Amino acid sequence: MMKASAPVGALVVVCALCGCMREEVAVPKQARGGVVEGVAHVGSDYGAQVWYDLGSNSVVSTNTKMDWDLAFECGTNGWQVRLNSSRLMRAHRAPDGISQATDTTGYGNTWKIDLPSGLPDSLAFGDWRTEHPVFVVDMGFNTWGLPMGVRKVQIVSVNGNEFQFSTAALNGSGVQEYTVQKDPARAYVHFSFTSGSAVAIAPPLGTYDLVFTQYTEQFYAPDPYLAYSVTGVLDGFSGIRVAKVNGDFNTVSLSDTLAHPFSTDQDAIGYNWKDYSFDTGEYIVYSNMVYIIQDHLGYFRKLHFIDYYDAQGQRGSPTFEMAPL
Repeated sequence: MMKASAPVGALVVVCALCGCMREEVAVPKQARGGVVEGVAHVGSDYGAQVWYDLGSNSVVSTNTKMDWDLAFECGTNGWQVRLNSSRLMRAHRAPDGISQATDTTGYGNTWKIDLPSGLPDSLAFGDWRTEHPVFVVDMGFNTWGLPMGVRKVQIVSVNGNEFQFSTAALNGSGVQEYTVQKDPARAYVHFSFTSGSAVAIAPPLGTYDLVFTQYTEQFYAPDPYLAYSVTGVLDGFSGIRVAKVNGDFNTVSLSDTLAHPFSTDQDAIGYNWKDYSFDTGEYIVYSNMVYIIQDHLGYFRKLHFIDYYDAQGQRGSPTFEMAPL
C-alpha cells in the first residue's frame, strides 16, 4: 500500500452483477498504450464534483456541490428523484400536507438517505408515484459544514417530458410550484432551489465515465443508522461496469474477471481504496486495489489509485494510474 506524504484532518450511495467475461462477448478493438496517470481535484474542502472521461484521460466538467439540490431522472419512463448526497441531504415522510405546518420532533434516526449503490429501491423518496407523499427534506451542509435548513417537497407528477413538484417552508408557508423538463441527452437533469430552475450539472451521456465527489455512505456499526460523508468515485449513471481485484496492478488482466464479476452499482469503485490513519493523521492509499472498468464506449482498462494529495500536500486530489486491457 502507498502512504500519503502530508498530514490532514479526518475525512468529512439487489446489486446488478454482470457475469464474467465469456468468449462470445465482443471486446472493441482499442489502440494499445502504456500506463497513464490521471488526477481529479475535488479540493481540500471536498467542494467540487469532477466528471471524468477515461478514454481521453481528461476532466469533462466540474461543478461545486452547492450548485444543485435535486436530480430528476430523464428518459421517457424516468421517475426517480434523487437528493444531493454530496451534502449529506436526507428526507423524511411528513404526516401533513404541503401547506400545513410540520413538527419534526421525534424523527431521530428515522431519516432516509439515497444509498450510494444508486438502485431505485434505495431512494429516500422511494417510488412516490402512488401516494405522492410530502417529504421534509434536510438540505444538508454547505462547504463550511454549516446546516442549510429544511424544506417540504412533494413530487406531483411525471410524464415522458417533465416533472412537476411543489415546495414550501416547514411551517407550510411560501408554497411554490416548479416544472422541470427532461433532457434526453442526460441521465438526470438537476435543479437548484437557489436559482429556482434546472441547472447544467452532469455532462451528456457518452462523454464521461466517472464522477469524483463527496457522497453519503450508510454505516451500520456502531450506530445502525449512521449516515456519514465520504469522498470517492461514483459512476454518475454513465453505464460503466467495474470489477474489483486485489493484486499487483502490473499483472492484473481481463482474465481476472473470471473470479471477480462486474458490478453496475454506482459506487462499485466507491471510497475505500483509501483509509485515514488516526495515528499519523494521514490518508493511506491502497494501490493493490485494482479496478477493471468497461467504459461507456465498451473498452476495458485497469485502474488503481496511487495518491490522495497534490504537490503542495493538500488532500482531495485523487491520483490514479490506468492502462488499457
